[in-house]
Amino acid sequence: MTEGSVREFKMPDVGEGLTEAEILKWYVQPGDTVTDGQVVCEVETAKAAVELPIPYDGVVRELHFPEGTTVDVGTSIIAVAVGDAAAAEPAQEAVEDTAAAPAATGAAEEKKPEARQPVLVGYGVSTSSTRRRPRKGAQVPAQEAPAASAALQAEMNGHGPAAPATRDRPLAKPPVRKLAKDLGVDLATVTPTGPDGVITREDVHAAVALAQPPEPATAPAAAAPAAAPVAPTPSPVAVPYDTARETRIPVKGVRKATAAAMVGSAFTAPHVTEFVTVDVTRTMKLVEELKQDKEFTGLRVNPLLLIAKALLVAIKRNPDINASWDEAAQEIVVKHYVNLGIAAATPRGLIVPNIKDAHAKTLPQLAESLGELVSTAREGKTSPAAMQGGTVTITNVGVFGVDTGTPILNPGESAILAVGAIKLQPWVHKGKVKPRQVTTLALSFDHRLVDGELGSKVLADVAAILEQPKRLISWA
Repeated sequence: MTEGSVREFKMPDVGEGLTEAEILKWYVQPGDTVTDGQVVCEVETAKAAVELPIPYDGVVRELHFPEGTTVDVGTSIIAVAVGDAAAAEPAQEAVEDTAAAPAATGAAEEKKPEARQPVLVGYGVSTSSTRRRPRKGAQVPAQEAPAASAALQAEMNGHGPAAPATRDRPLAKPPVRKLAKDLGVDLATVTPTGPDGVITREDVHAAVALAQPPEPATAPAAAAPAAAPVAPTPSPVAVPYDTARETRIPVKGVRKATAAAMVGSAFTAPHVTEFVTVDVTRTMKLVEELKQDKEFTGLRVNPLLLIAKALLVAIKRNPDINASWDEAAQEIVVKHYVNLGIAAATPRGLIVPNIKDAHAKTLPQLAESLGELVSTAREGKTSPAAMQGGTVTITNVGVFGVDTGTPILNPGESAILAVGAIKLQPWVHKGKVKPRQVTTLALSFDHRLVDGELGSKVLADVAAILEQPKRLISWA
């Protein structure tokens, strides 16, 4: 091509925290003519296989990677030579990635519009920066030297075409993108501190703080007090409140740690919650029988004991639920032991101590451990070690008369079971409507390592055991 340029089509930002894609199949080869919108290849991300359309007309110059190669977002994957046909875009758009040299007749250099951004199907359009940058020192053929000099002079005067912006769309997870949108922060201006250049929530908040406009230098000193009320982040001490009608409680200690952990869990692990309502009449009868058993003399026997045992049996039948996510290694760590966490409300706040190696305990041993855990928590003597290393958790919201809820995972764990209130309800039993003891269970799990089938099996097994507790013998 005598006039035109070579456009480099980069792997688009796939969004939602995904940073790479595998090239499954090329639909074009060097020398093929392509048109705007034509699918040139199929790539596979961590979510799905999608087709990539080329965003301009031209001729394929080179395929940079063969099929089967995993490519980072922002890496050029195909070079396309474009000519005058690509210049017929609206003048107000950004200039071409590489400006064409002017004709030998000395005609005025034209600004060529930037073609629309490449985009993965279903992920939206990425808007790149149009900030002017210094031109790179390109090699110019001898016969085009005068024209190139004219172009350079035009650029120095502020009229020539600028080199393309090379900054890729910033990497951030969906909650962080939403936070930035809500706060009016352009992610392109945020300095990332997360792994592999991923922007975190803290980075967005830091950008908001840095973006606060300084006080005008020409403003008189006396005007400073008047400007204070409109400051976006007033000092907590300066905020007035009615002490007779309001009480402020400092968030610290356990409450502060719990709040930070829950926020981190909610915005790190993709939560899924499933529910099941079950007839636990037989389980309640078994609880009353165990209270009279001499093996349980002096031990705390309640529905939570059998619910905990049911969950342990369900985990034994579905061991992959008892796992954690290793972010650094990008691996699933399946635990061959169960440290069963029990959420406990205390005067210091919500804590989640766990029973170490609960899977290896007999029912009386589990009852003893549960009793010690609850008593220690109520006395405020739970040690830090007792709250570390949990693998799955039970939270009993039923003690507050609540039917069910959508529990948030304890950080580092894969699942949490919420137990609702056990109430007499009309229930179809043996073909007749009778009053039965009924409760609702809710299981939240980390969808990165627990799929719907596995989560459903675990919840169904717990429900089946509580409905027919004799399964504790046949399934254990």
